[in-house]
Amino acid sequence: MALASMTGFARSIGESGPVRWTWELRSVNGKSLDLRIRIPTGLETLEPKIRERCAKVLRRGNVSIGLSMNRDQSEQQFQVNESALEAVLTTIELLKNRVPELAPPSVDGILSQKGVFELKEPEDDEVAQLALHNALLTSLDAALIDLVDMRHTEGRAIGSVVRDQIDRIADLTHAAEGLPARKPEAIKARLKKQLTELLDAAEGQLDPQRLHQEAVFLATKADIREELDRLHAHVAAVRELMDSGGAIGRRLDFLAQEFNREANTLCSKSNDVDLTAIGLDLKAVIDQMREQIQNLE
Repeated sequence: MALASMTGFARSIGESGPVRWTWELRSVNGKSLDLRIRIPTGLETLEPKIRERCAKVLRRGNVSIGLSMNRDQSEQQFQVNESALEAVLTTIELLKNRVPELAPPSVDGILSQKGVFELKEPEDDEVAQLALHNALLTSLDAALIDLVDMRHTEGRAIGSVVRDQIDRIADLTHAAEGLPARKPEAIKARLKKQLTELLDAAEGQLDPQRLHQEAVFLATKADIREELDRLHAHVAAVRELMDSGGAIGRRLDFLAQEFNREANTLCSKSNDVDLTAIGLDLKAVIDQMREQIQNLE
């Protein structure tokens, strides 16, 4: 399965009889799939079907779905709202009784009152309404295809960047393994020097048990084998996920946190300038990789 970004946009325009519409879909990053649907009044029965169609092709992201519609004005009809007209005429009669000299209102004036003269949309029969709903959903499917295509295109670009970054992490890990300071002879010499300095500072009065504890501590601090092994394992895990594709953003984000933990430990254990530099380079690449991963589905 291809990698997909969570960012995308798509538009689909359609018409059925006198009705024309436009679907607009916008997608941005999100922890899960969050659909925000805006459709005209009277089409509420379509919302479950819209959600079902989106859930089939999208796994994560905040997705805004908007539908705008308009109808051919030649199909619209004007009519008088009888209840509103009656209310206006009753009010006029009350005014005449209170103010006899009041000039009688004109027909234009009465019809201009809000709600008296209104535009009425023609009512579709059941067959026409079903045809409209089907056409709207077909048009939505087309927009979803375009949205998914755009997310996959961006996903491929992000995937290429992440692969380069994971290669860089692998190279830095190998470089840390090959440092002269990690060779047994170098570690032994450094430990000997540190213990000698410790004994000199204590003027030969250091307790043998304390000396043993310090030696164990220094040896443990100098050993970064576990950190390097875990970094290699995380590199292999990321490559395997990238090859499998699909919605892997959450798992990659978890691995990015693990990478960062190992890089921090490596820096804290370092007592060598070159190893510290590699650790800082690792942290920089890992941060950059995590920024890219945040965009993946």
